Amino acid sequence: MKIPADAIIPDDKLTRYLLVYKARNDKSKFLGQAGFTQENPEALRAAIESLAESVEAVEDGTNEYGIFYRVEGDLLGINGVNLPVVTIWLQRQSDGKFQFVTLKPRKESRHDA
Repeated sequence: MKIPADAIIPDDKLTRYLLVYKARNDKSKFLGQAGFTQENPEALRAAIESLAESVEAVEDGTNEYGIFYRVEGDLLGINGVNLPVVTIWLQRQSDGKFQFVTLKPRKESRHDA
């Protein structure tokens, strides 16, 4: 299955988390390699949406909030650099809507021989 086009990507997740330097689990430097910065959060949103629309989501667990899904692939950078990532989505128990949770660098590809 694919993540639906109307999935929610909270602005704060981009502008106050992913694109902000953090002492632990920083993702801003990783995303910066592909040209994503505080100045262009919409570009990051578009890249996340593009990945979600093009790759099958895999169920990745459940809890009281709903069903989690994992989408793995390349985040297409605005500067031509593509980043291997894992994105996590939640299909909310409360209303069935899909919401972006986070992304992280993909450590290794299962397709490598």
